[in-house]
Amino acid sequence: MSSPTPVRVLLVEDDELMRRSFTVALERYGYRVKAAADGLTGLESFRDDSFDLLILDVMLPGLDGIGLCRRVRESSLVPVLMMSARGDGLDIVAGLEAGADDYVVKPVDTNVLVARIRSLLRRATYAPAPAAAQAAGDGPGPAPSEGELLTFGDLTLHTGALEVAVSGTPVALTPTELKLLLEFAAHPGVVLERHTLLRNVWDYGWDGDSRVVDLCVQRLRGKLGRDRIETVRGFGYKLRR
Repeated sequence: MSSPTPVRVLLVEDDELMRRSFTVALERYGYRVKAAADGLTGLESFRDDSFDLLILDVMLPGLDGIGLCRRVRESSLVPVLMMSARGDGLDIVAGLEAGADDYVVKPVDTNVLVARIRSLLRRATYAPAPAAAQAAGDGPGPAPSEGELLTFGDLTLHTGALEVAVSGTPVALTPTELKLLLEFAAHPGVVLERHTLLRNVWDYGWDGDSRVVDLCVQRLRGKLGRDRIETVRGFGYKLRR
C-alpha cells in the first residue's frame, strides 16, 4: 500500500533563522517544504513547481508578500497563509484583500501554524454534507456524487461538482471563498453571525479575528455581485434567496 503524497509547501520568508526554523518544524510534521528568501524568488518557484499551500511573509525584499499574493491570484486558487511580524492591521487587511485565506502574527507557535495549515488544507479538499444529513443534524459527511444544483437569483451553485456561476458564467473561487459560500447556501435567508462563520469556515474559536470574515465576504461580493450577500448590522451576513 503506497504512502500518501506529502503536502508541498512554499515558504517565502526573508529572515534566515525563521526560514530554517519553520522549514525544520514543518518537515517534522511530514510536509515537504521549499523555501525562498525574497518575493521574486518565491514567485519564480511558484511558477516553476506545484504546491498545495503557500506561506508568505508580508515584509519581503524586492516583491513584498502582498504583491506576491496578488501575482499568485492572477493564475491560481492555491491556499495562501500570510505572516505579519507586527500584527499591523493595515498589513493584515491588505493581505486578505490581496486574496490570502488566513494570516498569523509572528512570533507564531509551531502548533498554531500547523493548525492553521491543516485548516486551510481541509478547506481545499472540502466536500459538503448531503442536504438530508444537514437537515437531520448529522454533521459533515461525503457529498453525494450527483450533488445539488442550488439557485439564488442569477447565482447557481453545484454542490457536488463545487462549481459556481453567475448568469451562466463560471466564477473561480478560492477554497475559503467556496466554503464560505457553501455555508451561506446551506442557510439561505438566515443571518449568520461572524463567530459562527469563523468556527464553521475557518475552524476558529471565539477569539478569531472577524476581519477575515468581513474581507472574504467583500471578495465574494466582488465575484458574485454586491447585493447577493446582505449585511445585517450588528449581527452578521445572510445570503439573499
